[in-house]
Amino acid sequence: MNYFKFKNPHPIRNLHLHFPSDAELYLKNVGVDPYGIEAMLPKMRHLNILVEGLECKVANIIKQEMLSVGGDAAVARGAVSCSIEKTDAILMGTAKQIKRFAEKISDQPFGLREMSQNLKDMLSKESLNSIVLRTPKREIFLGKKTLIMGILNVTPDSFSDGGKYLLPDKAVAHGLRLVEEGADILDIGGESSRPGADSISLAEERNRVLPVIEQLAGKIDIPISVDTTKAEIAREALLAGAEIINDISSMNFDTAMMQTVADSGAAIVLMHMRGKPKDMQAGNLYYRSVQSEVFQYLRERISKALKSGIKEEKIIVDPGFGFGKSPHDSLRLLKHLSEFKSLGRPLLVGVSRKYFVALATEGKENIPDPQNRMEGTAAAVTTAIINGAHIVRVHDVFEMKKVASMTDAIRFA
Repeated sequence: MNYFKFKNPHPIRNLHLHFPSDAELYLKNVGVDPYGIEAMLPKMRHLNILVEGLECKVANIIKQEMLSVGGDAAVARGAVSCSIEKTDAILMGTAKQIKRFAEKISDQPFGLREMSQNLKDMLSKESLNSIVLRTPKREIFLGKKTLIMGILNVTPDSFSDGGKYLLPDKAVAHGLRLVEEGADILDIGGESSRPGADSISLAEERNRVLPVIEQLAGKIDIPISVDTTKAEIAREALLAGAEIINDISSMNFDTAMMQTVADSGAAIVLMHMRGKPKDMQAGNLYYRSVQSEVFQYLRERISKALKSGIKEEKIIVDPGFGFGKSPHDSLRLLKHLSEFKSLGRPLLVGVSRKYFVALATEGKENIPDPQNRMEGTAAAVTTAIINGAHIVRVHDVFEMKKVASMTDAIRFA
């Protein structure tokens, strides 16, 4: 039958609800009672939750319990007969069904009690519309507006702008320009983390970044982030006026970093990376599932930070685009970025002028200069914001501020 042949007195359409706020708005437009909206919202959210590495007997319990609440669970062939050792499972259902399932398994053995708590925690974090980030100087509410983190590399060898701002006066002038262009955070680094980069001494890094932070801290009123893996540099930068530590090693390279963050009350960016910048792209880049490995790593680093005394509201996470990952891995992370929402912390994304952006737009035969990757960066930034990024770290603040403003306008229309 031709759908368009007859005039339809009752138009119908399938609603694609990208955010909980979309569902709430539609219910309000229908005129549903406020109490009804609260009850209906979970029914409008269909979830697909991957659970990895289950013993078959556990997978069979999960499938039966999901069926009992009106949902389902997909498991590997052979799981029912236990002819295989382990299987992954995909839980499929509404938020309400998943919550009921979590309650049903909350007192069961075989690790199901812990799974129940993890599912409840995930559902709670997935529903957050706003996340608070606290620094020693301010509270930042994230969720309604994407923040722009401007990049200020005080280095001779960064992949895109190395050497341009090595002199303190030039660095300060560029920092002020980024603020005028609309930066919400200024990220200042003195050690390049490009693929193949060598580490530098404490004294050299100190001499590069501290004078710049000290001068800018007295002239701007936005948060300053210091891009460092060294606890001593972090401590001195905080005293000079920084509020955020952007540690690409997730506090792994310097054992004193966790205590420094905990004692100072600074906010901390935890990023995923394999190896070190010197060798991160030279080793084995294979991932069975890049999303899974990065997610689990970040969750473990969050847990470690909390146990060390760092408060949850101080933590930002970064999947680490281009750090120990193939271009395809970075594209997959960007495509599936929304999966990281369930970590419950602000999501920082750094895709600006990256190699994988150039490769996707130009191909291997014609990789443009890093400073001529604007269009690809704009598309990557837009995708990141649509998929849940709270902060985007960029070189081209003026242009990406407009990109973020337009994308936010669409998201919250």
